Amino acid sequence: MANSLMLIFPYKYEDIWVFDDKAVGLEREPFVCGVPEMIDTLVENIPNADTGFKLIFSQHPFPGYQAELTYSRPEYGGHWYSLQDKEGWLCPALFKYFDSAPKKIYCKAEIISTR
Repeated sequence: MANSLMLIFPYKYEDIWVFDDKAVGLEREPFVCGVPEMIDTLVENIPNADTGFKLIFSQHPFPGYQAELTYSRPEYGGHWYSLQDKEGWLCPALFKYFDSAPKKIYCKAEIISTR
């Protein structure tokens, strides 16, 4: 069984939001087609988010989730999701985390704590 809550650490590279996840074979995987604008909304209160932040996500609601992405439609192997008045396309890397495109994706952006 896969984890219920998943975690990635997006950051900006060449002015685009990307993330690395060696566990699933991704390096500098870019967010494109409307998703960067969604991320900008999620991190608006996180200082220096462009250097990295924590993104927790799940297909199930969890305490304190910040945003609910709603499935819209498939296209080119990826899937479109909406967040309020924004729409963004998640590429086929989505299937590194989910067996099928979830109807909802719940997420929360947090500052990376340093100890």
